[in-house]
Order: sequence, then C-alpha cells, then structure tokens
Amino acid sequence: MKKSFVIHPFLFAIFPVLFLFAHNVGQVSFSEILLPTAIVLGFTLLLLLLSGLILKNSKKAGIVVSIFLVLFFSYGHIYEAIGWWRIKPRYLLLSWGTLFICSVYFIIKMRRDLHNFTKILNIVAAFMVIISLINIVPYKLKTWVASQNIKGTENISTNIVNSGKADTLPDIYYIILDRYASTSTLRETYNFDNSEFINYLSDRGFYVASESRANYPSTAQSLASSLNMEYINYLSDKVGKESNDHMPIFAMLQDYKVWHFLKSKGYKFIHLGSAWGPMSRNEYADINFNLPLSLEFLLLLYRTTMLHPIDNKFGITEFGNEDLRQWKRVLYKFNKLAEIPNIKEPTFTFAHMFLPHLPFVFDRNGNFLSKEEAKKRSRAVNYLDQLIFANKKTKVLIDKLLSKSQSPPIIILQSDEGSDPQRYSNDRLNFDWEQATVAELREKTRILNAYYLPNVDKNVLYPSITPVNSFRLIFNLYFNTHFELLPDKTYVFVNLRHFYNLFDATNKVKYE
Repeated sequence: MKKSFVIHPFLFAIFPVLFLFAHNVGQVSFSEILLPTAIVLGFTLLLLLLSGLILKNSKKAGIVVSIFLVLFFSYGHIYEAIGWWRIKPRYLLLSWGTLFICSVYFIIKMRRDLHNFTKILNIVAAFMVIISLINIVPYKLKTWVASQNIKGTENISTNIVNSGKADTLPDIYYIILDRYASTSTLRETYNFDNSEFINYLSDRGFYVASESRANYPSTAQSLASSLNMEYINYLSDKVGKESNDHMPIFAMLQDYKVWHFLKSKGYKFIHLGSAWGPMSRNEYADINFNLPLSLEFLLLLYRTTMLHPIDNKFGITEFGNEDLRQWKRVLYKFNKLAEIPNIKEPTFTFAHMFLPHLPFVFDRNGNFLSKEEAKKRSRAVNYLDQLIFANKKTKVLIDKLLSKSQSPPIIILQSDEGSDPQRYSNDRLNFDWEQATVAELREKTRILNAYYLPNVDKNVLYPSITPVNSFRLIFNLYFNTHFELLPDKTYVFVNLRHFYNLFDATNKVKYE
C-alpha cells in the first residue's frame, strides 16, 4: 500500500484563520491569530485521533475530518451569502448535517485505495493556504517597513527635561465615553435635552468645553492623536493615502506619549479595556482590567462556524452572546474604576467605555437589553437609553472618585467621536465623507469634553479646546512643561477604505 501523509485536515483547519486574517489584514495584528490557530489545530488533532480510532483507517479519518472542517467553517460565509433568501439558520444547519452524514457514509463504504485522493486534498489545501499567505506576507512586510520610519512630529523628551515634579501627584483619569454626542447634536438630532447631566458636571467643578470637537471622526485616529498629544496627519505620507492598514495607528494606541511621561513621574499605569481588539488590553500597563477572552478576531472566526447559531439558540456558552458579555464588561469596569482611589501610588487610568456606542445592551435603567428587544426599538431610542444610563453611572462614579480620593484627582471625561449619522450607519465602509452634509459632519465630530482640574487656574481652558490639547494643557498646569497648544482642527477621512486620505473639515464643523 502506498504511503501518503494526511496533512490536509490541518491545512483546511488553518485556512479559515488565514482567510479571515487576509481580509482584515490592515486591522488585525499577527499576534491575534495565534490563539485561534492553536485552538483549531488542537481541535483538528483531537478529531483525527477520534476518527482514526473509529474508522481504523488514517486516510478515511483524514477525509472525514476535512469534510467536517470545511462545512464547519464555511457555514457563516454561506449563510451570509444567501441571507437575502431569508433562510433560517436551522435549515442551513440541517442541510450541512445531511451533507456531512452522506459524505461520511460514502467514504466509509468506499473500498478503493485513497492514496491519490489524499494526495490531491493535500495539494488543494496547501494551495488555499499559500494563496492566503500571498495576500498577507507582502502586505505585512510593506507596512512593517513603513512603520519603522514613522515617528511623531515632536519629541516629548525635549519638553520634560526641566519639567520638575509636582509637589503632590494627583490621580489622573482619562475616561472615554465612546460616541457620546455633543449637547447640540443631542438637541438637534435626537430632540434630547442633556442639560441635567451637563449641569451636574458644572456643579461638581468640571469645566465643560461647550464647543469642543473631535480631531478625527474615528476611535483609532482620535485616541492615537489625544494620547500622543499631536495630529497624526503625517501618517498619510508615511503609510500612503491609499492604505487601509490600521497597524501603525494601533501601535500608537499601545505605546503612547502620555503614559511614558506619567511613568517617568512615578505614576502607576492602569488600563481598562473594551471589546475592541486594539484597546482590549495594553501590554505596557501595570494593571489591565477587562473580562477574560475579550478577543475580537477569535469572536469573528467563531461567528463563521456552525457552532455560532446553535450557541445563540440554546445559550450553551456566554462566549456566543457577546451582547451579554458587553453588558457585564461595562458594569465590571465601572466597579473597577471606583476602586482605583484605594491604590496608594499615584495612578494614571485610561478607560475606554463602549457607551453609548453600540451594541445597545442597556435600557435607561441599566437592565440588559437583548438583541431581539433592541431590534423592536428605533436606533434613536436605543442610543438615548444607553446615553441616559451612561449619565447615571458616570455621575455615581464621579461622586465616588471625588469622595474617596485622598487628594482631588484630575478627571478628563471625553468622547472620541460623536454619534453616527444615519446614512453613515447604513453603509460605513463606502460612505463618502467628502459628500457628507454639514449636519452629518457636525453630528460625527461634535463631542462631550469636560475637565476636572483641581487647584489650578481654569481660565486657561476655553470652549473650543479639542482632545489633542488635553494633556498638553494638563502637563503644563501640573508639571511645569512648556507644550504649545496646537490649533484646534478637525480632519476627516474620505472613507474607511482610505483611512489616511484626510481633508480639513474645521470650518464646517466649528461652532458659529
């Protein structure tokens, strides 16, 4: 009998990971695919061992496992492709199950030698893997080379050499309420009066920058800018205006200037992550708070499998219900934020809160809102309910931070971007911001921006201050640095396919 190595099951197992990676190569780091790859390879090995014990034939076992893997991982893609037929998941599952059973029966009954068929499957599987690698490797090499040449426009060390050290180091909280719209947007677009929350902040001593705007209309760009205290337009030349590679910006969300400065002053760095991969944790933080397995790519892969609809239907695992995990994650982080004043060392805390950002999982009282319940309500109602809940939780948190801190803390409460205009929400990938209306640009870029700055002259604050100047101003006030405040600009990308092709929208979105 001819010998042939049965390697195709392992190649068919890693192909879905590489395929998904190739189609998200600009937004996913290589490290994020390591765990999914290890899981699918281990799963495949276990299936091969079990099939081999049952069938007593390694080639048949390999073919059966490969058929299962192809069906298992193709389910989500096929269902999405035929979704316009409105076929219910159970019917596709039944079809896939029937196809698998028939295939297994045919393989078991086959009497002929499967050497050549195994060889063909090995070649086909290897070809599929190679095609994905051809799409991945050159792209990653090109962007890696480009990233080596990326440096900020200003070296922070030149501003901190003689900055001295504050007599007392106040805790610093940078709390991002993602997609929290400005007061004017809430009034004009959502017919909602947010003055009660704004008055609360003012009464507690916050300066609310009533004319603030985001410097960029996306989380990645906005936070890369504010955390590095600079505009990031220079990336357009370094990476290229046609690029959609997010990796250079994602790197700036991890290794950024603000924490470097504060670590040099003796601060402990605490990161409260979100479900979004680049912000789920920070490798440089002293402490990371997040629910375990907050892995965006693994969840994306999981949604392509046959397990996902079964899990959704019967609630077998919580991993299958990311909405419930998001609900728990937000509450968990609010609780952890309230405990930080108990830490003896001075702390710099960055918290990325997906509120009122979708998924819409809270009603206005904080109860869990299932996907089915959310679909019965309008997008505006869901957004406002989540914003109202965010107001309630934020007020409770601020009261605790102010009352429990040994010395008054610095608190920046800020949104990184405004709410999504309806047309953008309908087609985010292809929406052309150069063709957007003034109202749409204003909705997306006008934000909440409030500062609690104890024991300093707040007259240096002004209504139109933008996030890029937040830490420049704070470091000047508390650490005697000499950062010049930058012009308060708003830059918008043409579309999400051209992330670095930016235009100046300041005159359209500024307050009149």
